[in-house]
Amino acid sequence: MAIFENVPLVASIIAILFAQFVKVPIRLMVSRKIEWGLMFSTGGMPSSHSAAVTALMTTLAIEHGFGSPYFAVAVVFGIIVMFDATGVRRQAGEQAVVLNKLVSDFQDFVEHAKGLTAPEQEVKQKHLKELLGHKPMEVFFGAVTGISIGLIISWIMGAF
Repeated sequence: MAIFENVPLVASIIAILFAQFVKVPIRLMVSRKIEWGLMFSTGGMPSSHSAAVTALMTTLAIEHGFGSPYFAVAVVFGIIVMFDATGVRRQAGEQAVVLNKLVSDFQDFVEHAKGLTAPEQEVKQKHLKELLGHKPMEVFFGAVTGISIGLIISWIMGAF
């Protein structure tokens, strides 16, 4: 079972799981609502993507040094992942908010304009996922989470 001895892999997976789990208590503190679905969704505080790639970078730096090609690949991969989380995916989520509002407003207009308010009339609409990307602060705290978990797992597993 050598896979369980792979410190970078173990640290990255633990960072993902921890970041996804901690989203629920953070949301509870902020909005006073428990949303268990956050554990299985994208977006939110902290970024599990950032946590995973920074845990990977941290453990590779500890095992192979900052000059290793492994660390270099992980850094480039991490930059791409974190940039994407705050860029393209965040913009897609913001567009989903606007589109969902337009669809809702249009459905309200149709109901009022045509009198289609009978209970047997079901309006089928697809609600777009709005929580896709991350705010820069969510990515930052994901990175802090990943670095911390990378250090802890490396210490526990005896990598340094």
